[in-house]
Amino acid sequence: MPTGVREAFLSFAEKLTNSVSNVNTEVPSNATALLQAARDLAGDPPPISTSSARIHLDGLADHAHSAMASSPPEASWNWRCIYTDTCILLAYADVLDLWRSGNSSHALVAVAHLDHAIVIAGAAGHGRLDLVLDLIQAIQHECLHFTASAAECASPPAASLLRGPGVTHPSLHTASKTVSVRDQPPSLASFASCLSREPFILRGYLADWPALNEHPWDSLEYLRSVAGPGRVVPVEVGSDYRNDDWSQTMMPWDVFLDSLQPMTSNDPRQTLYLAQHSLFKQLPALQRDIYIPDFVYAAMNPPDNYPQYTPPNNEEQLVLNAWLGPAGTVSPAHTDPFFNLYAQVVGRKTIWLAPPEASPYMYPYPPPSQVPRTSHSGNEDQPRNPATNHESPSMSNTTRVDVLIPSSANEEISRSRSEFPAFWEHVVPQAMSVTLEPGDLLFFPPGWWHAMRSEETSFSVSMWF
Repeated sequence: MPTGVREAFLSFAEKLTNSVSNVNTEVPSNATALLQAARDLAGDPPPISTSSARIHLDGLADHAHSAMASSPPEASWNWRCIYTDTCILLAYADVLDLWRSGNSSHALVAVAHLDHAIVIAGAAGHGRLDLVLDLIQAIQHECLHFTASAAECASPPAASLLRGPGVTHPSLHTASKTVSVRDQPPSLASFASCLSREPFILRGYLADWPALNEHPWDSLEYLRSVAGPGRVVPVEVGSDYRNDDWSQTMMPWDVFLDSLQPMTSNDPRQTLYLAQHSLFKQLPALQRDIYIPDFVYAAMNPPDNYPQYTPPNNEEQLVLNAWLGPAGTVSPAHTDPFFNLYAQVVGRKTIWLAPPEASPYMYPYPPPSQVPRTSHSGNEDQPRNPATNHESPSMSNTTRVDVLIPSSANEEISRSRSEFPAFWEHVVPQAMSVTLEPGDLLFFPPGWWHAMRSEETSFSVSMWF
């Protein structure tokens, strides 16, 4: 029996009674089922079979998953706590099955259960995120013989570099301006007082980030090693969420990374995109590879053209998201209610921008509140539109106009002009475009319309503040 994992679990099970008693669920039997499963798994000696506990836990996980999406915020938090604790117990059941059978696949499933707690429920509950991350490391080390520290320090071989095929598009016919480039980073005072009203670029600002140096994010081997075996992430299937074949699924991190390698044949391959995901919560080591610019800590006033601005409502007033995918992945033009620093770490990405004043002419889709919720079950997370802001969905907006049409696509441009005439008359004259290179940092204010297209395998970080 892996001693470290068992000790961590027994400590968790001992504290679970007090934790669950403080969660005022609307169905008390859920707390009872959780506690009973914990007692069954914590027996000494361990149970011969985990089947009975699994029946209760699987049912509870499905119920909590559904209840999270349909409950008001306070109740949703309680269900997230229940879901998190259920995943921890399922992971321990997996470890017990490994101990009984010697089959290491149970350890991989255990790690996946713990990742679901992070991705789907945010590892809700006091101290739960740290516990989940510690358990993942312990299972990887004791059950799968993986040592993260040694792997992170290893020099990745050059053959592992992300060298996906690039795409060169002509300039955008939907933008008449270019984003200004600043030779030097502004002072914090000048940024907050006057330079935060329009977008700008700092070329090469990320040059000293470990992600571009000793811990290169363009290395598949490094990205594998920093995660370790068994990790799973939410991935979007399809290059553009507006297409009918777009969907989302949970996928092994290693399988997703394999999809970024150049194809060795002409067989078609599904486009997979890790978009707007809080990857650093799952892989804290990656956050140590970036430096948060001081600009995010400026006390920002609401812009004149976006007076409804308020910072993110988390403790740090900062939201970090990762975006990783192959050439051709697209985030259609949409708005977010926060200031944004967008760091381009790997590959090139084309950006289209337009100010809030363009909103009356952007032909938006219906807001999320008017779209029926999609039911879900199994291992899939709640479907997430890559262009939808989930911290403040009522402020989100997405256009029906394809703003990334290249200038050479004459027929598409003609159709767009006919279908969206106000966009071409009022938006195009004030819209901007630019292609970011590795190491570039883009800033733009809240309420600005923006669209993104990866020109080659691309890894980016967005910082909302």
